[in-house]
Amino acid sequence: MKKKLKKIPKFRKEDDERKFWSDVDSTEYIDWEKAEIVALPKLKPSTKTISLRLPESMLDEIRTIANKHDVPYQSFIKIILKEKIDEELKKPA
Repeated sequence: MKKKLKKIPKFRKEDDERKFWSDVDSTEYIDWEKAEIVALPKLKPSTKTISLRLPESMLDEIRTIANKHDVPYQSFIKIILKEKIDEELKKPA
């Protein structure tokens, strides 16, 4: 006999939904055996604007390097950060 699934609540904000799913066992709400793989090619990750203070000389160097790669400097910063994050995550704890 199949277990009865709980009803997924309605959320006012994405942060509320994110908190909810981080605190519960999703198998109580979703029958994952019926799940299907879907492609969402136009889905963009959520972003958050931050303020980051850098020395002007460092920002100038970043802009110069980004220009050499024909990439906007903010995109270049994200590339550098992602590469460093991946490198750090591969290191043993």
